[in-house]
Amino acid sequence: MQNESTSPQSGETQTGETRPESLIGREYEVEVGPVAHGGHCIARTDEGRVLFVRHTLPGEKIVAKVTDGDNDSRFLRADAVRIIEASKDRVKAPCPFAGPGKCGGCDWQHAKPGAQRRLKGEVIAEQLQRLAGLTPEEAGWDGTVMPAEGDKLPAGEVPAWRTRVQYAIDEDGRVGLRKHRSHDVEIIDHCMIAAPGVSELGVEKQDWPQMATVEAISATGSHDRQVILTPRTGGRLPLVELDKPVSVLRVDERDGGVHRVHGRGFVRERADDRTYRVGSGGFWQVHPQAADTLVRAVMQGLLPRKNDTALDLYCGVGLFAGAIGQRIGEKGAVLGIESGKRAVEDARHNLKDLDRVRIEHGKVDQVLPRTGITECDLIVLDPPRAGAGKATVKQLVGLGARRIAYVACDPAALARDLAYFREGGYRVRTLRAFDLFPMTHHVECVAILEPAGKGA
Repeated sequence: MQNESTSPQSGETQTGETRPESLIGREYEVEVGPVAHGGHCIARTDEGRVLFVRHTLPGEKIVAKVTDGDNDSRFLRADAVRIIEASKDRVKAPCPFAGPGKCGGCDWQHAKPGAQRRLKGEVIAEQLQRLAGLTPEEAGWDGTVMPAEGDKLPAGEVPAWRTRVQYAIDEDGRVGLRKHRSHDVEIIDHCMIAAPGVSELGVEKQDWPQMATVEAISATGSHDRQVILTPRTGGRLPLVELDKPVSVLRVDERDGGVHRVHGRGFVRERADDRTYRVGSGGFWQVHPQAADTLVRAVMQGLLPRKNDTALDLYCGVGLFAGAIGQRIGEKGAVLGIESGKRAVEDARHNLKDLDRVRIEHGKVDQVLPRTGITECDLIVLDPPRAGAGKATVKQLVGLGARRIAYVACDPAALARDLAYFREGGYRVRTLRAFDLFPMTHHVECVAILEPAGKGA
């Protein structure tokens, strides 16, 4: 089915060239194929044109409405605006702000929790096969995506897990969240996936004139609460009076730096029986169970020994460096490398009781060669979403580590880097996947690698 009335007309430029015809708004009746990386499924029109469709599930028959693309595009983006034949995994989205044209924060509100995890597993398997040439068996993975403790809920219920929420503010000062692939704001009165410590601040109850964003942070393991205000150009900070005590920071429009306005400039997070200071809105795992879950997976995979030497790359505020440092004894040594200046300051503060841990500031690919390190026993890396990359992986395989733990928030980047590790003589011993971002397409993986000749 094609709705011709919504099809814009093509035209010619002044030079006589034909403009591409926008297909935004055109509707197609399609049968939905497999899930794809990014929170959508793949479908094809009768003419064979590829659609990446949100708000649907594999096997459904739907009407898809194009949201992006023209007749020259390699593929089109679309939303499922009518369900003709529903999947058995479909539920009514619990959140009133989820759905076509609404908030873009969640991808799978319309899917049962078990189905969400299964879809994420299918994405991981597809990326491993396509980008690394690995089957789940070859990756030492049983194919499951494990829920975090307390998140295994019945269909229709939503875990309140997000300890950091960045609210978008419209020009009238009203609170909302961004729509998918858009700067437009969906006005909300409550985010269902926000952690209780965020919701209880009452950010949504207030207007925020002259602000562009308000980020709310609720620490895990302490009562620390924080809001980070980003004013519009020339905007003045409002008087912040929320429902709970809170520290206030602001983003400087000139340099993008985060500066303290009121209260502490940091929050205290808790993991692996240690307290970690995280300043100026710095990185910390968003799910309250994530830090402990990932530390356990990494330590169970690496099995640190007394007197080991180790690297913690992209170390943030020192989570894994601290965990390893507590397990290798006084004669062991850990070097952490982190590019964020404030994160380095926090890591040094957090680990000052561990003389065997040292933190260096800079990019991994630049700092590591300067250290003079030619070998080590263990490596843990938790790179940004783009992954570590071929050059960095080449440096790492040359160190001959007994085991390497790779923590990844993007299965595509993980798969690409696993292929580079294999070229360098390492194989995946085990892989575990964790659903630390329920209702979204994001998933966290921990891969443990070892030299290919070991135990082969």
